[in-house]
Amino acid sequence: MITLSLCMILRDEEAVLARCLDTVKDVFDEIILADTGSEDGTKKIAADYTDKIYDFIWEDDFSAARNFAVSRASKDYWMWLDADDLLSPEACEKLRRLKAELSPETDIVMMPYGAAFDERGRPVFTYYRERILKNRPQYRFQGRVHEAVVPSGRIEKADILVEHRPLKEKQKGRNLRIYEKMKEEGVLFTSRDLYYYGRELLENQDYRESEKVLSEFLRRPDGWKEDRIEAARKRAECLWKTGCEEEAAAALLSTFLEDIPRAETCCGLGDFFMKKGRYRQAAWWLEQALQAEKEEDSGAFVMQDCYGYIPAMNLCVCWDRLGDLEKACRYNELAGRYRPEDGAYLSNREYFDRRQNEESGI
Repeated sequence: MITLSLCMILRDEEAVLARCLDTVKDVFDEIILADTGSEDGTKKIAADYTDKIYDFIWEDDFSAARNFAVSRASKDYWMWLDADDLLSPEACEKLRRLKAELSPETDIVMMPYGAAFDERGRPVFTYYRERILKNRPQYRFQGRVHEAVVPSGRIEKADILVEHRPLKEKQKGRNLRIYEKMKEEGVLFTSRDLYYYGRELLENQDYRESEKVLSEFLRRPDGWKEDRIEAARKRAECLWKTGCEEEAAAALLSTFLEDIPRAETCCGLGDFFMKKGRYRQAAWWLEQALQAEKEEDSGAFVMQDCYGYIPAMNLCVCWDRLGDLEKACRYNELAGRYRPEDGAYLSNREYFDRRQNEESGI
């Protein structure tokens, strides 16, 4: 059986820290916490779980903070979590089994990260992250923001979902501020830096600058395929927001040069044609979304609803607009199979029942 350290960085996490550590405290062989300047009761709560609590002066660099915590790890492997993450009892049991069965030849274990959830608590936005890493100097975080460890060596995947369940909004503009500081310092942006800088600009509604940065990223030859696909979709969003609708569609189509069509892109094209009132073309793209293969373990951001609920719901709208009530009802019921408690689905059912009753004279 391997031994496993938990490495976390903290700041003002009194609302969520106990929730996180209560779920995992019995799984790890040691817990290492690096506090970057808490002013609440975080460190007092932390002391109930470990005596390995270290102060780290925050310097606008997430990698530096995480690597500081990792440097204190003494076990065979280390795993990282954020304070507002948690593992379900089922996930914890899977993690225990993984510890017992993992080959010591394994260098990195990738695990799915759930970042958004539907009304039933099921993940609707997921992606794989490097989560458990052999305690070796070459495995360290890179990047001041959106930090990551470059995967190498023997890599395995484990179906153990880490759930990101924040109780407060992240600091708006924090990540963008760090990128702007890097620019002022003359830091040479890697392609990955450019990609995430463009995303932060978009999140902060600077659509024109975001489009420029994402375009610069896409001109570079070394971008990861999944980032290039996502960057093109985000660039399309920027173009749509600035009134360049045809260019937005072209940006979505450009993703097909990278790989087979993803459902997220097909949904985007369906949305484009729906907004144009071209419902037959929209329906064609939405059907492609329903048939698309889900690349869940590729590391890509996966919007689960794009592989079922969203295209089904939009197909319902398209066929209603085209006057085919039977097809519209059928697709609404399909959407309901994905999300049976969804308000739009339930409202549509009442609408279609009323329409059918009117047509039958009841």
